[in-house]
Amino acid sequence: MKNNQTNSKPRNQKKVIAKLGGLLKPYTVGIVIVLIFALASTIFSIIGPKVMGQATTVLFEGLLNRVKGLGGVDFDKIISILTWLFVVYLLSLVFSLIQGVMMARISRNVTYKLRTDMHQKIEKLPLSYFDGTTVGEVLSYVTNDIDVIDANLTSSLTSILTSVTTIIGVLYMMFSINWQMTLAALLVLPLSFGLVFFVFSKSQRFFQDQQKNLGDLNSHIEEMFGSHVLIKAFNGEEKSIEQFDEVNDQLYASAWKSNFFSGMVHPIMNFIGNFGYVVVSILGGWFATQGIISVGDIQSFVQYMRSFMNPIAQLGNLSSQLQLSLAAAERVFDYLEQPEEISETQETHDVQEVQGSVEFDHVHFGYDVNVPIINDFSATIQPGQKIAIVGPTGAGKTTIVKLLMRFYDVTSGSIKIDGIDIRDVKRSELREVIGMVLQDTWLYSDTIRENIRYGKLEASDDEVHEAALKAQVDYFVRTLPDGYDTILNEDTSNISQGQKQLLTIARAILADPKIMILDEATSSVDTRTEVLIQKALDQLMVGRTSFIIAHRLSTIRNADLILVMDKGDIVEKGTHDELLAQDGFYATLYNSQFSEGD
Repeated sequence: MKNNQTNSKPRNQKKVIAKLGGLLKPYTVGIVIVLIFALASTIFSIIGPKVMGQATTVLFEGLLNRVKGLGGVDFDKIISILTWLFVVYLLSLVFSLIQGVMMARISRNVTYKLRTDMHQKIEKLPLSYFDGTTVGEVLSYVTNDIDVIDANLTSSLTSILTSVTTIIGVLYMMFSINWQMTLAALLVLPLSFGLVFFVFSKSQRFFQDQQKNLGDLNSHIEEMFGSHVLIKAFNGEEKSIEQFDEVNDQLYASAWKSNFFSGMVHPIMNFIGNFGYVVVSILGGWFATQGIISVGDIQSFVQYMRSFMNPIAQLGNLSSQLQLSLAAAERVFDYLEQPEEISETQETHDVQEVQGSVEFDHVHFGYDVNVPIINDFSATIQPGQKIAIVGPTGAGKTTIVKLLMRFYDVTSGSIKIDGIDIRDVKRSELREVIGMVLQDTWLYSDTIRENIRYGKLEASDDEVHEAALKAQVDYFVRTLPDGYDTILNEDTSNISQGQKQLLTIARAILADPKIMILDEATSSVDTRTEVLIQKALDQLMVGRTSFIIAHRLSTIRNADLILVMDKGDIVEKGTHDELLAQDGFYATLYNSQFSEGD
């Protein structure tokens, strides 16, 4: 398990924020409406303490008049003030609910688009990208990172707006009550904002590491779960646990540090706020004794002081959420900016007119440009020929097939079908011409019928059954309780490996391609079934060009042409009898199998 611990370099915040702004641009009108409602809700909530202070003043003055014998409390005026206070807070609640609902819809639309773009990106990425990226890492992009953006980013925008608006509005109300007390309260402002920026600068890299380590953990779990049988077979549980602990410790360290810095904001802000309350209370009491302000104004000011400190503390908490969102957004944007497959040609070709001739013209290729795998590979195959490609492990047999399918493009040279360079053919059209059965089976969780139908989505049930008969699938499917309606589980462990291979062969037969590729297609089938499949394939390949990659050389004796590869080159070519007569590399490979058997 490789260590993908990220470094601590600062991130390009402006670039990420600009891209997020681009995502929100289509919702500009909605966001403006949200901001208006958020401002209205904030303004009405700011007015509330002032109105409450008026009621308190009326009540206090009435009690003083009663003590002095000059009258009583004007309850009608208090009720009128409280009624207005209820209306103010009700309006604040309504505006807040409306902006919350609208922002939630915008948030869902943004994350829906992101997930859609990411899924489409998977279809456009070259296979070389997945050679260096684990499945768990990609899943982490689509799930964890998108969820973080959804949960934090859009809500953070409105929270930041309302916090800033609240601070400005509260400052105005505080100045309207007493400017001296307001200046005293402002003494805590530099400390508060200084703390927020300090936390923001220190914890940024830890949030970045946290998201990266979370992706590494998902990747490890996915890998271990997918190969749990192998782990148990080789007593690898202890090693797996050690690797998990290593990645989990990295996640714990980065998450602990990021949470520590973000968590320390609130208690320190409370301490600074309490210090401000003490100063304001002392000044307020002194001004009240001097008759400068009323008791109700003191109460309003204290409420405003609390309202002033809360959004500052909220900004501190939002800074951690915003950093986490930016960390997740950067990973998502990096993924979306990965180079895609070379653009498709705009030319179209009639797939039905393909005859099936294939020409490899001085093909060179390497997964790493500095490490060539295929060296000057040339071969010409006529329509309907059965071509076997043999050679030791690592000779480049499967690579040739991947190049033919355009899973990768050649480094130099060309591959042509009916004289047309496959790079001048759309990949969808090319792969409609070629059927492929790999050594590693791929089936998905659905019925057996639908797994076979995947080769030709519009095929009827009769066509599916006919393909199953040719692939020797029908006999074992009918023995299952639900027959063709049997649902394969997630890892297709409810049928044998040989049966999986038979289903993939049936799927390829149903596709009815002009060119057939069998890459060790019978390696997981018992000898008796292999003979039956071989007969079916021989009949199926009449009139079709076929490529067979096989280690068991006894299965390709009737091939029209055998290409013997070693270290990326064709070292011999000919029929089975011709190659044995040469007594060369092929003969050595062929005879060694029987020697090993003896």
